[in-house]
Amino acid sequence: MKARLKAIKLLLLDVDGVMTDGKITYTDSGEEIKSFCSKDGFGIRLLMDAGINVGIITGRAANGALTSRCINLGIHLVLHGIKNKAAALNEILASQQIDLSEVAFAGDDIPDIPAMQLCGVSFAVANASPEVIKQADYTTSNRGGDGAVREICEAILKAKDLWKDILNQFTSTVN
Repeated sequence: MKARLKAIKLLLLDVDGVMTDGKITYTDSGEEIKSFCSKDGFGIRLLMDAGINVGIITGRAANGALTSRCINLGIHLVLHGIKNKAAALNEILASQQIDLSEVAFAGDDIPDIPAMQLCGVSFAVANASPEVIKQADYTTSNRGGDGAVREICEAILKAKDLWKDILNQFTSTVN
């Protein structure tokens, strides 16, 4: 598994149930509210700072909460309203000029399975549907929206032998 994780150049994430806990809250005016885990966001930033691209493939329509989160994190590859995630993945490969073996995908529900089956490494969050867990190469200990994405980011960084250097950036003292 380490060799496959080491090859990853692009991490693709589903949103509801992976980046969030899967709950969708609506205000009285119909606005959608989502909650994102700050630790997941920090993991994404660390991954991107290490040169690994991160993108989003979601079946839901564009919304302000996700748009704001992606702007905040610097994620530019965002596909909304995607019914066929495998087809979207193939389009991304053509535009990014990378191989399937260099892509990881994290999902939680049945629409994610086709993309998971194509990728070099597939992740399921701890609270994913049983069918998704069965398809995954790796199932996180953490639930979606509660540290699962951070766990995935750390696994990739550790496989690439970058984690120790990252920790040193934050723990070394300046004299």
